[in-house]
Amino acid sequence: MTRTRTLGTLAVVVGFLAFVEFTSGVLQGYYTPMLTDIARHLGIHDADVNWLEGAQLMLSALVVPAFAKLGDMVGHKRMLLISTAVTAAAALVLPFTDSFPVFLAAWALMGFYVVWLPLEIALIWSRSRRMEGRSSITAKAAGLLVAALEGGAIIGALVGGALIDVLPLTIVLLIPAVLIVVCFFVILFGVKESPDPTGGIFDTIGLVLISLALLCFTGGLSLLRLEGGLTNPWSWAVVILGVLLVIPFVLWELRCADPLIDVRMFRSPALGPVFLTAGLFGVSVLGAQAPLSTFARTDPTVYGYGLGTSGFATSLIIGVYLIAMITGALLFSTVARWATPRLTLMGASVLVGIGFLLFLPFHDTYAQVITNMVVVGLGSGALVAALPAAAASAAPATQTGVATGLTNSVKTVGGAIASCVFGIALLHGVASTAGATEGTAGSLAGYFTVWIVCGVTALVAAVILVFVPKTAFTDRTAEAEVAPAL
Repeated sequence: MTRTRTLGTLAVVVGFLAFVEFTSGVLQGYYTPMLTDIARHLGIHDADVNWLEGAQLMLSALVVPAFAKLGDMVGHKRMLLISTAVTAAAALVLPFTDSFPVFLAAWALMGFYVVWLPLEIALIWSRSRRMEGRSSITAKAAGLLVAALEGGAIIGALVGGALIDVLPLTIVLLIPAVLIVVCFFVILFGVKESPDPTGGIFDTIGLVLISLALLCFTGGLSLLRLEGGLTNPWSWAVVILGVLLVIPFVLWELRCADPLIDVRMFRSPALGPVFLTAGLFGVSVLGAQAPLSTFARTDPTVYGYGLGTSGFATSLIIGVYLIAMITGALLFSTVARWATPRLTLMGASVLVGIGFLLFLPFHDTYAQVITNMVVVGLGSGALVAALPAAAASAAPATQTGVATGLTNSVKTVGGAIASCVFGIALLHGVASTAGATEGTAGSLAGYFTVWIVCGVTALVAAVILVFVPKTAFTDRTAEAEVAPAL
């Protein structure tokens, strides 16, 4: 009776959190079919759409470590509310500006929503602390949350693609902002705080050090995308400086009694490969979104490639892809029980790699693109659900939020790097491809680069996961939770 009541209470929490992830999905799917329209509205090139994605990923990389740690310290619900409030404020700016710098800043601030899923997984993990089969419960909940996320993305993509063809852009951009405001009150009144926050003193020095490192690194990547950036030594110097600034951060974290990020987790035979897989996965799941949308919208009668789809037809491609992601997310816990979580992660990575490499010979028709995206979606959905759940089950008990947050942080960094590389690749050769300097479509060679990089990085992730212990990501005893082996 007690177990049933406890599971029922947790199910209610998961239900409200599912609405939060539904909102997150709407944000991720709604804007994608209209990226070309946004580019024309702001007077920018298709390749410059990657600036929006890159700026949001850069801010996300800064936000997640801090909010994940604060979630463990002061409560995951509290940090959910703060991040939702910031996201709502930023979304309300987008409909009322045609200035690219203002739009870029607001779009970047919307990146606060990326902390929702890791905070939710950590909250579920903490509330299921005394339940039998905790890892399985968390995995199932993660699958349901990701299914809600992708369901929201499907609805968002379909609605966004349909509305952009019939309504002014200002009205279209206002709709998701209203939904985020509703989401804030759902969290406020429907979600209970996680029990037993760890407390402690926030590692401000660690936050400053990692923020400087990430700002320099991602800022340097942005400089590389400017005209002449690849040949400018200062651009490369800023990137290298960002990498070097990680060293003092690591040294400080090793000395700190309550670090922002316990860097020793990266030495864990279970957690290390998960973090690396998350980074490689970020290349495709985050970096390839804008290129796939703009490729579908490119007119083949003008440029000789692309599908020439309307906003709604593009949203249908995205919808099928997201249905495949839902299927992969829901199948994750079942397949993991039948095989192991480790083998499931490996299989999902292989699917993503195969799906993107299929674009190389098959990209000329609508049916070919949809088929490729179904394969990619099955693997991607499983990985989105599996990575934070795997991190939670393998992390120290006091670092659950940090570990789940790190999967998003590292994934975001991978996406930021990919966004820069893909933006440069798509911009290269545009004038010659279009036959005129005013061409706005990306180059075909650039799209080939996107598909190859996404496919190869996914396959590399599958190889890395071979070295994870076979019993990783399964339930631990209470004693093992207190002092995990790192």
